[in-house]
Amino acid sequence: MGRNNSRNIQAKLVLLGDMGTGKTSLVLRYIKGQFHDFQESTIGAAFFTQVVPLETMAVKFDIWDTAGQERYHSLAPMYYRGAAAAVVIYDITSTDSFARAKQWVEEVRRQGTPNLVMFIVGNKADLEAKRKVGTEDAEQYARENEMGFLEASAKTAQNVNELFYEIAKRVATANPRRNKGVELRARPEQRGMRFCCS
Repeated sequence: MGRNNSRNIQAKLVLLGDMGTGKTSLVLRYIKGQFHDFQESTIGAAFFTQVVPLETMAVKFDIWDTAGQERYHSLAPMYYRGAAAAVVIYDITSTDSFARAKQWVEEVRRQGTPNLVMFIVGNKADLEAKRKVGTEDAEQYARENEMGFLEASAKTAQNVNELFYEIAKRVATANPRRNKGVELRARPEQRGMRFCCS
């Protein structure tokens, strides 16, 4: 495959959503292949990194898994500011979590980050018998708001790898030159000169 390292992209990805929607479970299933029935609540935020290989490059995600408890809500902007991608997660068995997911989408959109890749994800797809949020409703919401949409299950791993792969593809397309190197700006007396390293 022989990927050229200079084509690799480093991107910040943030997971948002209410407490109990399975944000941590999704990321742990993806990164470690693990699932715990009783996952402790995240305090503040947790940080993970993961490289997603694409055909012509790789995307290295810096993943911020934010706490869903209301008392940590004021910290969230610190994590989603400057993100290349935001994944808003709701629980398909909870209409309240879907309503809150919509509020998260609006909040992130108000930041006006250019080229932001957004996904809304219905987690706990394995609990079909307890479903309260219809797939069609979420799909329509995603379409109207020009976001990606997927239903997934951290428990069964359904669509978990696909989710992160799809986000990586979209980030690579939206940010083709992101983080290729460091640009060193010229000092004022050297205006017009530009140095770049790779």
